[in-house]
Amino acid sequence: MDKRPTINEYFIDMAKLVSTRATCARRKVGCVLVNDKNHVLATGYNGTARGMPHCIEQPCDGAKYPSGKGLDKCLSLHAEQNAMLQCKDVYDIDTAYVTTSPCITCVKLLLNTSCKRIVFVEEYPHGDAKTLWEMSGREWCHYASLCE
Repeated sequence: MDKRPTINEYFIDMAKLVSTRATCARRKVGCVLVNDKNHVLATGYNGTARGMPHCIEQPCDGAKYPSGKGLDKCLSLHAEQNAMLQCKDVYDIDTAYVTTSPCITCVKLLLNTSCKRIVFVEEYPHGDAKTLWEMSGREWCHYASLCE
């Protein structure tokens, strides 16, 4: 008999699927925003702005830098940013499921929503993002720790 996935497994798997559409040459990230009833509000992946060449086809200057560096040279919007742009009402967001923990800029944006929880698979190299998020009393959950 097949085991039914937990809510976290379900949405992390969905975020992984969303990340397959990413057009960034450095990293593929997916984000799923859900409300308190576990309904999907929006999805997003990282990539260049609409109408710009995809970085996987024509790498931008940011593609030359290691992860977490040269962000000002990167032309991609982050998965969380794209998901928030697609979200009808950011005050309905309860949890953000992302394949990589948000950077400090995305954390600042999510702090201005009703998001209470971030669940992620891979840790991004900006430790200040976690500190800022937890200062606000919200939950930062590494998926490997099996947060439920």
